[in-house]
Amino acid sequence: MVNLIICVFTLSVVFLAVSCIRIYRRVPADNREFMDPLSPGLKLLWPLVRLFAFYISENLSVDYLERVAKKLQLSGLSYMMTAEQYFAIRIISTLFSVSLTFLCCLLLDNISINYILLSALFGYFLPVLTLNDLRKKRQGQIIKALPVYLDYLTMSIEAGLNMAGALSQAVERGPAGPLRIEFEKVIRDMRAGMSRAQSFRNMANRIQVTEVNSLVSALAQAEKTGASLGHTLRIQSDQRRVERFQRAEKKALEAPVKLVFPLIIFIFPVTFMILAFPIAMKFMYEL
Repeated sequence: MVNLIICVFTLSVVFLAVSCIRIYRRVPADNREFMDPLSPGLKLLWPLVRLFAFYISENLSVDYLERVAKKLQLSGLSYMMTAEQYFAIRIISTLFSVSLTFLCCLLLDNISINYILLSALFGYFLPVLTLNDLRKKRQGQIIKALPVYLDYLTMSIEAGLNMAGALSQAVERGPAGPLRIEFEKVIRDMRAGMSRAQSFRNMANRIQVTEVNSLVSALAQAEKTGASLGHTLRIQSDQRRVERFQRAEKKALEAPVKLVFPLIIFIFPVTFMILAFPIAMKFMYEL
């Protein structure tokens, strides 16, 4: 009887392994020749991501995929993963969070459905929070580097170069970051035959930053009216530099307000404990 159970169990494991291999072989190969490299963590999860993305992509609506693709573009991840792969990461995050919570409940001998549901919600929305953080970080890097690139563009235009040559000089000498990548796309679009105004408008749509929208509008207005590009760029550069100083000043003024909570919760109680300990010990010994 025991031998029969072992044989059945072995056959079940073999059948399960063969089924998993056949299911995974149906997934098409992932060509990442022109894609951005994956992080070490994503490399480990990528086979599962491809598997889930292949089998759930048919059940996702086109509107949802377009919204996710737009968010990936704003976060700079559109050349790393597709919308289907991003949704697969959300599913994997949910399963991992639920499994971890269930294991902890088993170790504590207290399985709670509420904890499992909360962990499922946390795992499902964690990639969304991460994506929003990446978008804010990327937009912050673009705003920070914009005055430097405007200075390079202004000097190049005033030296006699056209906009394509000025962009090439700015990209060659400017700091690395997402703004350099976006200007490289603008150069590529202009060389492909797209108009200068449309190339810059496409960049503004990809970035969704107010400062870049203002720059694109000023360049389009200068092109229509025949105004000097060098003068327009110098005004934009000075304005962006003033705004950067104002943002730094605003953050400096907000720092004392943000420090109130950690002071009250963490620092003041410890300080009072240190001051009150010798006084309390003195009273105890006097009694």
